[in-house]
Amino acid sequence: MPLTFHLKRPPAVPLEAEVLTPDTVGGLTNSEIRALTVYHGKRQLPLSEFFDVEGEKSDELILHGALNKVRWVGRAMSKGSITVHGNIGMHLGSYMTGGRIEVHGNASDWVGGEMKNGVIHVHGNAGGQVGAAYRGSLAGMKDGIILIDGSAGLEVGMRMRRGTIVVGGPARDFAGLQMKGGTIVLLAGAEIRTGAWMNRGTIISMKPLHLMPTFVFSCAYNTVFLNFYAKYLQQFGIRLPFADSEGTYHHYRGDTSVSHKGEILIWQPAQ
Repeated sequence: MPLTFHLKRPPAVPLEAEVLTPDTVGGLTNSEIRALTVYHGKRQLPLSEFFDVEGEKSDELILHGALNKVRWVGRAMSKGSITVHGNIGMHLGSYMTGGRIEVHGNASDWVGGEMKNGVIHVHGNAGGQVGAAYRGSLAGMKDGIILIDGSAGLEVGMRMRRGTIVVGGPARDFAGLQMKGGTIVLLAGAEIRTGAWMNRGTIISMKPLHLMPTFVFSCAYNTVFLNFYAKYLQQFGIRLPFADSEGTYHHYRGDTSVSHKGEILIWQPAQ
C-alpha cells in the first residue's frame, strides 16, 4: 500500500520538505512520519501540520494538493517512487541517485538539479535550470533522464556532464549553457543562445534554432548514434526520426569560443 500525503493548507512561505522521500519515510510508521520535521520559513514544525498522512512503511509516495511552495521533495532519493498530483515547488529530485518521480502538473525551478541517476517525468511545464548545476558547482546532472512534456525555463542542462533531458515544449534562453556532456533533446526548439560556452555534449533540436555565430556547420547526415538513441527514447514514448527518407540532421560544432567538441543537431525534414 502506498503512502499518501494530502496537503491540508498551503504554506504561507516556502516549506522545506526534504523528508518527503522514500529513503526517509519508507521504513517508518504512520506516527513517525507525521512527527518528521519540516521547515516553514524559520520555524520547525511536524509534517502533520501541513499533511494528512495515510499508510506506512512503503517506498511508494503519492502527494496531492497545490504544492507550489513545497520544496526539495525527493531530495537525494535512491529508490522507490514519488507521484505528485498537482503543481510542485523548487528542487524536485535534486541530487537523486535512483528511483522515479512523476508529476501530473507543473514544476518550478531546479528540477533534477545535480541528479546522479533515476527518472523524473513532469507532464506539465518546468521552470529554469532543469538538470543544472547549482551556483558555484562545476557539474550539473551526471546521469539519469528528465522528461518535460511542456515548456522549460532558462539554462536547461547548465553544466550537465551526462544523462538525458527531453523538453517537449519550447525552452527559453541558454539551453545547454556550459554543457560538459550528456544529451538535450528539444522537441519544440528553444529561444536564443542555445549551447553557449558548451565544451562537450549533444543538443538535438527538432525545430530550427537561432544559432550563435560561434557554431560552425559541419555536415548533413543521419549518424548511427541517432538510430540507437531513438530506440532508447522509444521506451519513454518519444520518437526521434532517423531514416534517410524522413530527412537529415544538420550538424554544427561549437561553441568554438571555448571548444570544437560540442555539437548541435538540427532536424531538416525531407521536402
